[in-house]
Amino acid sequence: MNPLDRMQIFTRVAELASFTQAAQVLGIPKASVSLAVQQLEAQLGTRLLHRTTRRVQLTQDGQAYLERCKDLLADVDELQTMFHQPEGSALRGRVRIDMSTGVARQLVLPRLPEFLQRHPLLEVELSSTDRRVDVVREGFDCVIRVGPVAEAGLVARPLGQVRVATCASPAYLARMGTPHTLEDLARHELVHYVSTLGTRSQGFETLEGGEPRYHPMSGRITVNSAEAYLGACTAGLGLIQAPLLGVQELIDRGLLVEVMPGHPAPPMAVTLLYAHRRHLSQRVRVVMDWLAQVVQDHVGC
Repeated sequence: MNPLDRMQIFTRVAELASFTQAAQVLGIPKASVSLAVQQLEAQLGTRLLHRTTRRVQLTQDGQAYLERCKDLLADVDELQTMFHQPEGSALRGRVRIDMSTGVARQLVLPRLPEFLQRHPLLEVELSSTDRRVDVVREGFDCVIRVGPVAEAGLVARPLGQVRVATCASPAYLARMGTPHTLEDLARHELVHYVSTLGTRSQGFETLEGGEPRYHPMSGRITVNSAEAYLGACTAGLGLIQAPLLGVQELIDRGLLVEVMPGHPAPPMAVTLLYAHRRHLSQRVRVVMDWLAQVVQDHVGC
């Protein structure tokens, strides 16, 4: 095993704080991971990690070495691709990205075949989940966020804003009538969305005087996933408020109807996030630029 391989293994162990998880991500035996770190510590003459039965933690030397490793490995990636052909056909390796299901299904996946055809040696790992992944610990090269961004220590690249639509199913509107005013909401139900079951949603959101305002609404169902949120609405269980890019397909198919356009919710910011690196590998830069263009083609800047 060469020194660069040991550095890559150590970096993954440090980021995941786990030998087992690092082995799973890298696809190698756990024993090989442990041996690589031991050899690296012996070579450097210092301990890089504190190991206990419950956790793995960087030493002070390990923290300093990790930062230098990240820079050096990024430089190596850059060197390996610096003589690429102008059309970028030599891009190779794996890029791991995360985004919402709506962004993936509506925007990215339809255009991904063309992108991969231009870069046949590139591999993409695409995660779509309702939870907010840990960009560094889980080894993501970049993520697309819809909504507020609160992660410290990440570089944020604003991509624009997406309109939020209020929707209901045709069956629901036939049964309950179509709301037009805020006063009409008293006769309607809202599908409540919360990130953690047991908490309460803030209600129906509007933009008034440039500021968000919440109107409490009744509703007998609360969900904690985007798919269940859309499913509850199409089943006629109430109104929802969702980014237009996540519901446009259902509106086009007649499964949902947009209502109350005169009382819009605040638009949601769309942001590309990535961990700070002095040098990003060329394949990551190319993928991020492509993602930014794909998203900006569909959102307001």
